[in-house]
Amino acid sequence: MNNTTHNIKQVEDYYLKLFRVLFDILFKDKEMENLPYIKPEPNSAEAHYLAERRAALGGFVPQRRANSFSVPTPSLDTLKAILDGSGDREISTTMAFVRILAQLVKDKEIGPRIVPIIPDEARTFGMEGMFRQLGIYSSVGQLYEPVDKDQVMFYKEDKKGQILEEGINEAGAMSSFIAAGTSYSSHNQPMLPFYIFYSMFGFQRIGDLAWAAGDSRTRGFLIGGTAGRTTLNGEGLQHEDGHSHILAATIPNCRTYDPTYGYELAVIIQDGMKKMTEEQQDVFYYITVMNESYQQPAMPAGVEEGIIKGMYLLEEDTKEAAHHVQLLGSGTILREVREAAKILREEFNVGADVWSVTSFNELRRDGLAVERHNRLHPGQKPQRTFVEESLTGRKGPVIASTDYMKLFAEQIRQWVPSKEFKVLGTDGFGRSDSRKKLRHFFEVDRHFVVLAALEALADRGEIEPKVVADAIVKFGINPEKRNPLDC
Repeated sequence: MNNTTHNIKQVEDYYLKLFRVLFDILFKDKEMENLPYIKPEPNSAEAHYLAERRAALGGFVPQRRANSFSVPTPSLDTLKAILDGSGDREISTTMAFVRILAQLVKDKEIGPRIVPIIPDEARTFGMEGMFRQLGIYSSVGQLYEPVDKDQVMFYKEDKKGQILEEGINEAGAMSSFIAAGTSYSSHNQPMLPFYIFYSMFGFQRIGDLAWAAGDSRTRGFLIGGTAGRTTLNGEGLQHEDGHSHILAATIPNCRTYDPTYGYELAVIIQDGMKKMTEEQQDVFYYITVMNESYQQPAMPAGVEEGIIKGMYLLEEDTKEAAHHVQLLGSGTILREVREAAKILREEFNVGADVWSVTSFNELRRDGLAVERHNRLHPGQKPQRTFVEESLTGRKGPVIASTDYMKLFAEQIRQWVPSKEFKVLGTDGFGRSDSRKKLRHFFEVDRHFVVLAALEALADRGEIEPKVVADAIVKFGINPEKRNPLDC
């Protein structure tokens, strides 16, 4: 019987009898009319086998272990070397992540439960130091001589290895992530997978598996490297991720962050570990990191809560100025925002407060929760969203700039107190030989941030449109340049 198009809804008697003969099923023709169940005799080998297998699986009634035992979380002070910044040395947040991971695997409680997963490019991410420290798991050990055997950090496979090196196999790596991240339920062994990959090769390639991870209540960290649309220029559109956070937002129990600095990354990872392994919340994390190197500052006092909730005030301009604006930035573009604030202060007499937005997605999650609460509790004093709590009473229009599509920051528009809310993002295709040129092309560099701020002030009637026009000339911006969205 051929049912290649799945159009056959009923099976004819002839084919049922043929099926019976093919599989040696001992039913008579008359019995086949009622489609009887096959039930082995109680003392048969088949019955014993089925009973043994069900017993090994925990019984005849399917069940799922919702929680396992709690694993203590290392204190944030454990990551003090990251919190204190890099001094004069320039490092990327990818390197900061590797240092965080190297520190965590030393912890006697959580360390042995960490599962680093790398589908490709371990050396690109700076993780080769872990080859000898942890070893790469292989059920048969190392059966060959690696080509890098003469290097200090050579490729070392081991039966007791802790790293899963999956080769160029994102689907296999994600399956390993799910297996390790659900081990608390399947085997009563809480594990903490860290799966690092080029961000473009994550949700875009294995979207179904990412959804499955949420559905199966996987716990762990997905780390999207070389993230953002302008952080890895010159390698073609295959690496231009300007939408992974939007894709990640479609999974309800996926918490997502786009940190700029190492201390933000440390706070997020430590808090995530506490939620997943200590409090046993059914969530997993997607965190983006960049390969762009710059000085990592020390963590300002009292910003931990804002980092987790999604935004905090990084720079407050208290000097007298003719006008004022609020500048929001995330990921690598926050650094352009900070430079734009300097230009506004020094060249246009515009004061600028700078906000680091670690997660527009989490701000949206908070906003929706507050809206729902207020809707279901009429008559009570309305709660305020974290965006409202942060920006209410602040002077001037609000400008948000990211390395992602404009839709990313647009998610919080309804809770921004200012009517003038400008969003810059990287919609479209684009390639260039430098980050600087690519950010100019996508109109998210410091000059376009300044331009958006001046435009918002002009919309308010605080400055003349001529000031905006003069700025376009001053910055050498071609008003007729091609729209990135059309490229």
